[in-house]
Amino acid sequence: MTGTMINMITVLLGSCLGILLGKHLPERIRETVMHGLGLLVLVIGIQMALKTNNILILMGSIIMGGILGEWINIQQRLDRIGQNLQARFGKDGNNRFSEGFVTASLVFCVGPMTFLGALQDGLTGNYELLAIKAMLDGFASLAFSAVFGIGVLFSIGTIFIIQGSISLGANLIDGLLTTPMIDEMTATGGLMIIGIGFALLNLLHLRTANYLPALVIAPILYAISTHLHF
Repeated sequence: MTGTMINMITVLLGSCLGILLGKHLPERIRETVMHGLGLLVLVIGIQMALKTNNILILMGSIIMGGILGEWINIQQRLDRIGQNLQARFGKDGNNRFSEGFVTASLVFCVGPMTFLGALQDGLTGNYELLAIKAMLDGFASLAFSAVFGIGVLFSIGTIFIIQGSISLGANLIDGLLTTPMIDEMTATGGLMIIGIGFALLNLLHLRTANYLPALVIAPILYAISTHLHF
């Protein structure tokens, strides 16, 4: 889990620096930064979504995942965690604590580097890919925390749980996932990232976290389609 620990440290440092800088930025500059992030996140999401080799798998994953996520109500649960953290630690008066926590958690944990890097770290101890991700997340956390405040910092807990779990269970996961399956997971995560981009641009506020089950459904649908030669 060396790569995960490095990732957590860079997000911690980036968040702290962003919080300090954000307090001195006028609202219009913070809004411009947020919109710039939204545009960048859209580009990243589109690049990821185009990884799919079967649009029907992508469609089925998002629809089925969204239905399951709404039934479980993942977004509300994550928001509640953010609100509980804000009640204990959010003393800076920033009312976007929960939004920052959820947004950063999703952006930092649904990309291909999360899965591939954590698998590589767990299987071989090579954390090079996660180290690259850590640097990217560090800069992103600086920008996010300048806008959203301290809530972004607590996404390190999400990174620890998700990346750490993948690294610890790498032997099992590696035997189950093929490269095409990971591509479909990446594409599905890309659609979720696009949803976050829309929210950052204040164009459309989706319950993006409710689509998280789609990341599990995507490789299952790929396996079924391959078995059925669909």
